[in-house]
Amino acid sequence: MPGTSLPVGLRVGTLADQTMLTGPLEKRRALLARTRHVGLDHVFVADHISFYNGFGMDGMIQAATIAALEPDLDVHIGVYLLALRHPLPIARQIASLCESAPGRLVLGVGVGGEDRHEVEICGVDPRTRGRRTNETLIAVRELLGGTPTSHHCEFFDFDDALILPAPEPPIRIVIGGRSEAAIERAAKLGDGWLGVWCSAKRFAEVTSLIESSAAARLIPEPAQWDHGLQVWVGLSDDRERAHKRLAKAMEGMYKIPFERFERYSPYGNAAEIAAQLAPYAEAGCRHFNVMPIADSTEAAIEGVAEIRERLQSNLT
Repeated sequence: MPGTSLPVGLRVGTLADQTMLTGPLEKRRALLARTRHVGLDHVFVADHISFYNGFGMDGMIQAATIAALEPDLDVHIGVYLLALRHPLPIARQIASLCESAPGRLVLGVGVGGEDRHEVEICGVDPRTRGRRTNETLIAVRELLGGTPTSHHCEFFDFDDALILPAPEPPIRIVIGGRSEAAIERAAKLGDGWLGVWCSAKRFAEVTSLIESSAAARLIPEPAQWDHGLQVWVGLSDDRERAHKRLAKAMEGMYKIPFERFERYSPYGNAAEIAAQLAPYAEAGCRHFNVMPIADSTEAAIEGVAEIRERLQSNLT
């Protein structure tokens, strides 16, 4: 149910693709309404300033757009590049979005490791991404607490900054990334880990490690951990067709051979994909951000809805 402050059960969402985000307004509303109608819990958006060849999208703006177009869906950002922004404008954007859509935003945070040039052209030394992300995350969390905040570090310096109103309920922040630094960041500063391109066994190992690291927390431990998985899938009854389309899409995005992703990127019909994702749910994954490659946006929505239904059935 949108607006709840804590995750309940298993939630599954689909990517808000360009058809949902651009073009005729009524078409966009109809697609988002369809997403809600088939039972999906949320949609998610990405965030890039200029990812290879100028490709990009502003995750916060797109989240706000979706929240306004469809009031009965939660919105996830996976993942937001904190290191490329100053914490005060980010905190204000989050507070404003949460004021109009309370409890509906889940913020994924990452360092955007695939394209170092994207980081460089924003005036940020790629070698500092991790430290910048940590400092910005600490500052944003403090600012969203609704009290005067001062923060001094190697990247920014401010005193007595105040952002009101504070989000109520507080925003959930999950940390993306496979590196040891990302896992440590999730343990110290996150409400959960957003896994990607990992096995179910690795997912269980990482989330167990994060939850057992309470002594290292820089913020209070969440009342309920919200671990998730972001996953590309190829949807089609024709497995060869699903494979080819998924490979083309992922290679076009990341400029890396699909073989690097194939083990962790299911393809086939919804039943086959759900069977491959079920071990993650059993390992403690509480939300899935599914990026479907299908014949159409409508087919993608229906396919992800069937995946959700099958995953839910496996857990009951």
